[in-house]
Amino acid sequence: MPAAPRSESIKWSEILSRSFIDLCLNISMEWGARILRRFIRCLRPGIGRSGNVATIFALSLPIVVGAAGLGVETSFWYYSTLKLQAVADAAAYAGALEKVSGSDKSTIVSAATTSATTNGWRPSTGTIEVFTPPSSGPNVAKRAVEVIVDQTLDRFFTSIFTQNAVSAQARAVALITAASKACALALNPSVPRAALFSGSSTIKMTGCSVMSNSIAADAIKLQGSARLQADCLISAGGVSLNNPVTTVCASPITQALPAGDPFIDLPTPPGTTPCQNSKLSTLNPGTYCSGLSLSGNVALSPGVYVIQGGDFKANANANISGDGVIIYLAGTSSVSMNGNATVKLSAPTSGTYSGVLFYGNRGNPAGSNTFNGTADSLLTGALYFPTQDVNYLGNFSGKGGCTQVVAGTLQWSGNTSISQDCTSLGMRDIPATQSIKLVE
Repeated sequence: MPAAPRSESIKWSEILSRSFIDLCLNISMEWGARILRRFIRCLRPGIGRSGNVATIFALSLPIVVGAAGLGVETSFWYYSTLKLQAVADAAAYAGALEKVSGSDKSTIVSAATTSATTNGWRPSTGTIEVFTPPSSGPNVAKRAVEVIVDQTLDRFFTSIFTQNAVSAQARAVALITAASKACALALNPSVPRAALFSGSSTIKMTGCSVMSNSIAADAIKLQGSARLQADCLISAGGVSLNNPVTTVCASPITQALPAGDPFIDLPTPPGTTPCQNSKLSTLNPGTYCSGLSLSGNVALSPGVYVIQGGDFKANANANISGDGVIIYLAGTSSVSMNGNATVKLSAPTSGTYSGVLFYGNRGNPAGSNTFNGTADSLLTGALYFPTQDVNYLGNFSGKGGCTQVVAGTLQWSGNTSISQDCTSLGMRDIPATQSIKLVE
């Protein structure tokens, strides 16, 4: 489903025509006139032909005005309740759009509140509550946004009789559903060729799709003699194919809702002291203050590795192995793997960094990372560089094909087979195609 521009509000309240109030006013006035006629008929036997009409009119006027006023106000309250429901619907939808984009709770709340205000809800006389996931109902365990809006309605004619407040409440829930999952996701929202498949590469992705959040016309591009097989190609913009692709879906999906950052909640590993010794054949978790340049046979013990002050390098003919490792590239550090290096690394299968093998600093948008290696290399887990470039040149994937690439942009030039049935290895599913539907 195409995404609505996030800078524009959906003015559902315009659907409700003012003619509804006019109709109710006409009905109310007719009702008041009928009451007046009946009242005069009741008084007529006791009044002579020269009776005081002014007296009758004065006595009946409050009845007419009261009946008309009550009808008008009741109609106004009903109209206001319908309008408030439209406000809640639009606010829930706006919040869900932010959630799809990977925004945090405060941004979701802000988007929902802004939408409600734009559509006529008055903060001075009402309250708004935003829950994600919902606080009640059948969708409490699902990806959804719930909005509850209260508004105190104005009194006009009936204020003569009572000053008690008239309150209206509306509730809406927008549910987010994922129709596909991705194993290659480009997060950059605007650049061309955000997901590029080039050269003479042959890529087979089983059970997953390629997704790009870029709105460019060629957000996903296949060029050269590259061959690609995937469940689907899904783009917030367009798709440019020099060669045919093999997909399960009937055709590429364009103008799709952008995918959220699947690891937005991943905390940054803290640096530790003292700095670790990088010259050993068996390395220990910790902080490597001058980068980590590896040659020969090197084993990495399980744990968190923080690389700062230099790059993570797998030099030519290096033989690098390690299970249960997460490698964080702090500052401007990046990854560089030589094509003659054999690298067999796997991510943790549980805990905070479950399923994540490489993690690039979000504050390093100029970073560029190259993953290369021999046909025997295996990278099992997610390569997560949310604001950086990833050049995936190696002729390898992971154990059972379990590799994910989530980056600002990605270029694939190697031959590989990838699978997305990887939950047994602690890896997350990455939603690609998503839709938003008002369900409550």
